[in-house]
Amino acid sequence: MKTTVSEFREYIAQVGEIDQIMIDVDRAEGIHVWDISGKEYMDMLSGICVGNVGHRNPRVVDAVRKQTERYMHVMVYGEFVQSPQLEYFKRLKKYLPDSFAQIFYVNSGSEAIEGAIKAARLFNRRTEIISCRNSYHGSTLGAVSMLSEEKFTQPFRPLIPDCNHIRYNCFEDIEKITEKTCCVVMEAVAVGTGVELPEKNYLKQVRERCSEKGAVLIFDEIQTGFGRTGKLFAFEHFDAVPDILCIAKGMGGGMPIGAFTGRKDIMLALNNGHPLIGHATTFGGHPVCCSAALAVLEAIMEDDLMRDVDKKGEMYRTLLKHPLIKDVRGIGLFNCIELREDVNWQNALKACFSNGIITGTHLFNPQCLSLKPALIITPEQIKESIDRIHTALDSL
Repeated sequence: MKTTVSEFREYIAQVGEIDQIMIDVDRAEGIHVWDISGKEYMDMLSGICVGNVGHRNPRVVDAVRKQTERYMHVMVYGEFVQSPQLEYFKRLKKYLPDSFAQIFYVNSGSEAIEGAIKAARLFNRRTEIISCRNSYHGSTLGAVSMLSEEKFTQPFRPLIPDCNHIRYNCFEDIEKITEKTCCVVMEAVAVGTGVELPEKNYLKQVRERCSEKGAVLIFDEIQTGFGRTGKLFAFEHFDAVPDILCIAKGMGGGMPIGAFTGRKDIMLALNNGHPLIGHATTFGGHPVCCSAALAVLEAIMEDDLMRDVDKKGEMYRTLLKHPLIKDVRGIGLFNCIELREDVNWQNALKACFSNGIITGTHLFNPQCLSLKPALIITPEQIKESIDRIHTALDSL
């Protein structure tokens, strides 16, 4: 009889795989995942920063249950007032700068990026989109058009025109933002190359240039949001407020939801009298997902989950020491291990999984392994995860 894994590979379309790494999941709780054989793993990836409050957080599970007992999908184009949508943003708005006036709900980070770009184009009627080299903002065609790497874009050409690039942390390149620029899409903390922090005043100067030239500044906080860096959003560390903020992943605590929020004059540009002229989504703002998102926000703020994030992250950055490690860097619980150039990253990844550590690599620097556990991780669990990583590297 075929195993679940072989059936999965046969029937579910795959985008890529690494041999010998596949977990047949039985259950997940907190920072742990168990496979059907009972093997336990410590999750250092958190579903790519989805599980910031831990797997099956009790607040989230309870919120989902209660909302499903009331209603699920009805209609999302404004015909129905749905309190979960309203209550979520009223709560989120308390923690955002006053300039964030309205929210538009979608289903994922890619859709948030697409919607934000469309809002920017409707607002200033320009076309040029500027993003950073070696950055990733999603897999939809619009997001793919912003990639700077030919090997990723070539199969999908022709792309959306007028997409150009600047180098992250390159002050000289800021001058490429001009009166022709519709929007600048960038991460407050660069992820693709392995957690790269902005230089002092870099984001502030980008902000000032966008304001001077009338370009819309869009921050992609899809991975860095919801307490991951020790603040609710990473931009709060760097004295630069975007015009539009894109969020997803950790927003729903395991439920699929994303959104973009921004200045009222920009968000109002979406209202063109018909959804297809502005932006449309069937399941955006799904009441069950919005209820889960509110529970996530309540868990982060009311349970004070950001209190020790800096200290916890510092444990990784100071205690992870091994001859095969070139660097450990990051902010809060958004970190990576950069392996030496002569280390086979695939073998390192397999060794981590064998030793009960779930991690992943960074798109434009696979020598970097992710260290992004849930915010609820304890100091004792951090030490255990470090011991497991050291053991994994010892085996190479």
